[in-house]
Amino acid sequence: MSAHLSIVTHPLVQHKLTIMRDKTTSTAKFRQLLREISMLLAYEVTRDLALTETTIETPLCPMQAPRLEGRKLALVSILRAGNGLLDGILELVPAARVGFVGLYRDEETLQPVQYYNKLPSELGERLVIVVDPMLATGNSSAAAVDLVKQAGGRRIIFLCLLAAPEGVARMKEAHPDVPVVTAALDERLNDKGYIVPGLGDAGDRLYGTR
Repeated sequence: MSAHLSIVTHPLVQHKLTIMRDKTTSTAKFRQLLREISMLLAYEVTRDLALTETTIETPLCPMQAPRLEGRKLALVSILRAGNGLLDGILELVPAARVGFVGLYRDEETLQPVQYYNKLPSELGERLVIVVDPMLATGNSSAAAVDLVKQAGGRRIIFLCLLAAPEGVARMKEAHPDVPVVTAALDERLNDKGYIVPGLGDAGDRLYGTR
């Protein structure tokens, strides 16, 4: 994965995203769709994982068959909305190590404030996928990747549901070596730092809070 920004245009991803954007979609349906989309996006971000061969016995004969090589994945969720993406990816790769970064956005400055950080060991030997549904200003995302790099992460991908041009530019400036994978690049941010047209506050819609 070489391009800094990759947009997943698969029809199922786009269809599910449209339903999630609709303000009449219920919390339960929103949660279900986010889990489904996260699995589809996970296929995209893991397509370059290294494979090796192992000998197995099928019901008919022995064979050399592919399997994932070495230490595989670490997933890092930016709390709290990142957990919506995390759950779906873990269904696909249940053996992945999991870390959490707690950041909230100061509503006045739009800058991230850290309140929690717990990351797996040996990040340098794994592909690290940092997940957060929204890449808005990019400040929290860049700060989370800073923490992953400080913990030894070298191969990092940022996975989100929606991105704003401002957030993509901020990530490219701060971490040009970290590809961004998203389902959609929206128009802009509004004066409160929300993605437009977007889907509102992902955490509120995921957990039914306001």
